[in-house]
Amino acid sequence: MPTLPLVAAPPLPVVVLGGGAAGFFGAIACAEANPRQPVFLLEKSLKLLGKVRISGGGRCNVTHACESAAQLVQHYPRGGRQLKEAFRQFGVADTVAWFAKRGVGLKTEADGRMFPTTDSSETIARALEDAARRAGVWVLTRTAAEEITALPDGGFTLKISGESSAALGSELRVARVLVATGGSPKSGSYDWLRALGHTIAEPVPSLFTFNVPASPLRELPGVSVPHARVVLAGEKLQYEGPLLVTHWGVSGPAVLKLSAWGARRLHELGYHGTALINWVPTHTDETLRPWAQTFRLDNGKKQVAAHPQFGLPTRLWRTLATEAGIGPELRWNEVPAKAQSRLLELLLRTPLQVQGKTTHKDEFVTCGGIPLSEVNLATMESRRVPGLYFAGEVLDIDGITGGFNFQAAWTTGFLAGRAMAVAVPIPLLAG
Repeated sequence: MPTLPLVAAPPLPVVVLGGGAAGFFGAIACAEANPRQPVFLLEKSLKLLGKVRISGGGRCNVTHACESAAQLVQHYPRGGRQLKEAFRQFGVADTVAWFAKRGVGLKTEADGRMFPTTDSSETIARALEDAARRAGVWVLTRTAAEEITALPDGGFTLKISGESSAALGSELRVARVLVATGGSPKSGSYDWLRALGHTIAEPVPSLFTFNVPASPLRELPGVSVPHARVVLAGEKLQYEGPLLVTHWGVSGPAVLKLSAWGARRLHELGYHGTALINWVPTHTDETLRPWAQTFRLDNGKKQVAAHPQFGLPTRLWRTLATEAGIGPELRWNEVPAKAQSRLLELLLRTPLQVQGKTTHKDEFVTCGGIPLSEVNLATMESRRVPGLYFAGEVLDIDGITGGFNFQAAWTTGFLAGRAMAVAVPIPLLAG
């Protein structure tokens, strides 16, 4: 009896869960590396690339100008050290080249942040959507995978709900799954990954501002200082950078970066504590007091409040003088020693009683997620579930503000996508 010849059947699809930066980058990388491979990107909402579109005030801080992986990893409170080799495989220069190849130029600002030359996040979103379209990625919105089951002989079945379930069927057999669903502040959001055999580093917020209801600066919203130091009293947490006074407290890169490095400790403290603001971080007690003595001798007849020093905004300087007990008409040579000492103390350590945090609901960054020890960081494949991959903020990776979280998304998405393209088998059927 003759045997039937074996013929190649269409390969099972690869499915990417999540229509954000990491999901799109992973889907594109997979489809471009293996054009024969069907790639489905599932996004449960109607909104694609949501964070890309709102980040950087609508300009999209794509990455940060770092010359090497060693320099880049210094900006990740969690995950940077483990990602050093991954950044060597796909780093900042690769990101710049990737977008340039697709007609998008990036520019570097004075602080190292990199934006599209158009200053519009839509440029980045369109580039990703166009690249996915050209690569043949099937982008399916309002479509969710309700349940994932790993199969004994490899691959997975996905229970599908939403708009595309009629076309795909309620159950879909797939070869590989890339989880790029982003971070979540709710531990329960990760239960479906626990069910697959993974543990979860408990999620807590990162990159948030400080609420200071009784702030002495409450009348100064919008006032900013280009260089300040924020210290959390009693802790080994401090950071320098631009600081912005808001109507609810303080914000700006100095606060956001401190919140990232101290995410877990601040969570333990219930987001309560004393933040000490040094408005003149180039000075210490040992240098500021001699400055005051010399300045007072040389400028004794000048009104203190009317002549801001150290480049500080006028309204901020006047507020600090008032808090020190120095009236608006008082001249330097009339200031009591106690009031002068108080002013110097406020310049170095203005105490703000932090009572809570504020996180923009669409721009939150999570500390926590899939532990990197459970992932092969060369391919982003799970060490516990073969064929399951991860990219982006679902991993226990988070960077400070400045484009670092997007760079982690590009890197992990690219490595996962390329690995899936190589790994996917082509099933044989009897014809």
